[in-house]
Amino acid sequence: MFAVRRTLNCKGRLLSLERPVVMGILNTTPDSFYDGGLTTRTESAVAKGLALLDQGADILDIGGESTRPFAESVPAELELERVVPVVREILRVRPEAVISVDTTKASVARACLEAGA
Repeated sequence: MFAVRRTLNCKGRLLSLERPVVMGILNTTPDSFYDGGLTTRTESAVAKGLALLDQGADILDIGGESTRPFAESVPAELELERVVPVVREILRVRPEAVISVDTTKASVARACLEAGA
């Protein structure tokens, strides 16, 4: 018999699934139900994202549209303004970071992939 290694390949970085994988959640929305909009500026969002990585997050999940009950949808352009600069700056500082993006819009997902998420 042979041993099966359980890993997740994230753009060449292998995350072991032999232990729990920790995802840090970073909301860049002013109406976030989680943090009340504390990370709406790029600088504060980047600082929070880097802190989450320092605290052991394996993956950062960045969202630019609130999913709280009864939240209104935001245009893709606004979501892009909130998320893409944060993705770029975190990866500039920590190129090894694994970033996922919480979105329902294909254009936002595509732009974030192009930015390195």
